[in-house]
Amino acid sequence: MCFVALLVVGTYSAAAGLGAGGGGAVALAKGAVPAKYQALVEKWGNLCPAINPALLAAQLYQESGWNPRAESPAAAQGIAQFIPGTWAGHGIDGDGDGDRDVWDPADAIPSAASYDCEIAGYVKKVPGDPTDNMLAAYNAGAYRVIKAGGVPDISETQNYVTIIRTLEKSFARPVGRVQPSQQAAGAIYFAQKKLGTPYLWGGNGTPEQNGRFDCSGLTQAAYRTVDIELPRVANDQYNAGPHPSRDELLPGDLVFFSNDLSNSRAIHHVGIYVGGGYMINAPYTGAVIRFDKIDAADYFGATRVTKDGAAALPRNGSAA
Repeated sequence: MCFVALLVVGTYSAAAGLGAGGGGAVALAKGAVPAKYQALVEKWGNLCPAINPALLAAQLYQESGWNPRAESPAAAQGIAQFIPGTWAGHGIDGDGDGDRDVWDPADAIPSAASYDCEIAGYVKKVPGDPTDNMLAAYNAGAYRVIKAGGVPDISETQNYVTIIRTLEKSFARPVGRVQPSQQAAGAIYFAQKKLGTPYLWGGNGTPEQNGRFDCSGLTQAAYRTVDIELPRVANDQYNAGPHPSRDELLPGDLVFFSNDLSNSRAIHHVGIYVGGGYMINAPYTGAVIRFDKIDAADYFGATRVTKDGAAALPRNGSAA
């Protein structure tokens, strides 16, 4: 344990000072899209140049959180949240079974991609990034994008474009090394001070809870100290940034564990990586916050949290 404590001291400094980057072709990050939808997203996400699988995944996640039975107060329906009028005019028979069912992801996901590409066609002559223009037209209408000569000066529309383009990065498989976090050291510092604190399921560290945490409560609180607001639920925290590989982990990365290694929605646990194969971990009832090794059969992957990535996520209130 003394060795691990020394390890944290060394990696605490390293977390704030390294730098690298990369770019390239878009593919889906491991497990980011539930396995039953991955083939659909990969196929239809390449329907036209304005979209890609990670962008389509970001839209679907933002719209429904991968829930094929989602229904909004405005009557938007299904995994892609089509309102009935839009579905009537733009829904397609994606699986070729002779019907167009808004509740069937095999129709709704292809329809979302087809609708994106149709909108992209309306604004293809507008200056600027064609994907940004498509997303702006999706939110505000093609006429406003054409009239503005790009993304219009409408805060809702600009926010929508920013959110989807940011979430796109969390669904994309990184090409090259992921840029290190500049806030990781502060998050580690907070979590390190909580070592020895008893675990509490649903714990957020409040005075009423005697400063106790569960796993995602601890990671949320740690990143809150560096002005990054994570969602409360571990499987949503996975989408708060890009995903470094196991051999590219850096201190401050969130490390995740899942009941289904092909599906990020089955993530059940999260810790804060500190280096050397160890994490700061709020493990389970009856234990205390402690150092644990990350190597386990249910290890799923990691996320390098970014401020923009966290800000783009929908918020859920339940614990995990």
